[in-house]
Amino acid sequence: MSAEVNNMSTPLGTVTINGPVTGKELAAKVLDNQLSNFRPAGLQQEALIKITEMPRGRIYTACRENTVIGYVAFHLPDECSRWCRNPRIQELGGIEVARDWRCLGVGSSLLDYIFKDDYWEEYLVITTEYFRHWDLKGNSLTVWQYRNLLDKFFGRAGFIVKYTTDPDILEHPANVLMCRVGCRVPVDDLMSFEELSTGRFY
Repeated sequence: MSAEVNNMSTPLGTVTINGPVTGKELAAKVLDNQLSNFRPAGLQQEALIKITEMPRGRIYTACRENTVIGYVAFHLPDECSRWCRNPRIQELGGIEVARDWRCLGVGSSLLDYIFKDDYWEEYLVITTEYFRHWDLKGNSLTVWQYRNLLDKFFGRAGFIVKYTTDPDILEHPANVLMCRVGCRVPVDDLMSFEELSTGRFY
């Protein structure tokens, strides 16, 4: 069930934050062409709709009228990854805000809206950030400046940097694993996550 809609005022107009949205709701929207960091906007919209059909798949949107100008996507970890071994883990698989709408608080407002939902207190939410996906040109930042920005951005929502032996993270020193621990996550699941992070499950 969708949570209460939230409206925020920006210099470019009112933005409506909503979610989790259904695939039908998402299909009725237009994805801003600037939301193309992972793939062209049309294909990205199709990918987001598919996520809404997955177990525990959740999409949250920031819209200007009928146009999606930002989104956050959650899903279960990939079945081939170490993280799928812990059923408490939910992955923040993507967050994107159209370039024209950046620096207006849209991304922060999305995270604030999402994590006010008590639903998340049952889960360990991870995000794996890889420098190759970062829109450095759109921000005129160096890799490490962007990484510092991400640490602060996710940190405001309760995420902390976690050490991991995951080869994909170790591929580049700027890559990072971050985790938000819900207040009702059992200690056993938290210990399991720590073991997964350090590779001690082998």
